[in-house]
Amino acid sequence: MTSKSMNILAALVLCAGAYLKAQSPAPLDENGKPLGALAPAAIAKQRPKPAFDVTGTWLHAGGPANPWQFSPPPGFKLTPPAQAQYDAYKKAQAAGKSYRDDIGHCWPAGLPIIMTRVWPIAMIQKPTVIFMVSGFMNSVRIIYLDGRKHTDPDVIISSFNGESIGHWEGDSLVVDTTGFVNDHHWIDNGVPASDALHVIERMRMLDNGATLEIQYTMTDPKSWEGEWKWTKRWRRVDDQEITEAECLPDLNEHLLSTNSDR
Repeated sequence: MTSKSMNILAALVLCAGAYLKAQSPAPLDENGKPLGALAPAAIAKQRPKPAFDVTGTWLHAGGPANPWQFSPPPGFKLTPPAQAQYDAYKKAQAAGKSYRDDIGHCWPAGLPIIMTRVWPIAMIQKPTVIFMVSGFMNSVRIIYLDGRKHTDPDVIISSFNGESIGHWEGDSLVVDTTGFVNDHHWIDNGVPASDALHVIERMRMLDNGATLEIQYTMTDPKSWEGEWKWTKRWRRVDDQEITEAECLPDLNEHLLSTNSDR
């Protein structure tokens, strides 16, 4: 191998190492290798006791003061591209038609609205991570609690539920989520979410563990101006399970929205 080839190989190894480091922001072991959230060594590390444990099955509580929608606040202002989408949605609605019913076409609901479907969510909490599995299309959401940082935005693999990093503040779990996809993702009818969406959740346990409250603060400078805020609540449902659920296009053929021009 020539010296030039060796230099190129060395450069490739360095680039690969940098890429893997950016893709693996988890805490490192004594040998400098990243620890997965479920690695015994990661779970065994000493940490302050969490304020609560969300392990269980939860269902969005609903009701007039707790709607499932994440509708825009009064006086909201959208960016021109988002306003065009919203206007098209309103026009279709007035004509009794649907507009880009992506969920009806089996696209994932995505955060935040995956949290307020009418299906229960099973949550499993470990010292380093919380896994959430929705009964709606079995969507999986992961909240890391092991001290890792967000993945470098230049190399992150975008997703519908984003990359969620949590930390404890008193009696609350604060979750910071970024890394979203840039299409087929909505926070409400006609209001698109972009890859600039940033979601902050402040989670609290109420009623002696029977109620989960989440206060949402969201920004998306590609879709709207300023911060939008909501508060939602879930109730613990110990008599329910989630089951395997697949979204298949042929099952939705009876829905007009899945056969529309949009």
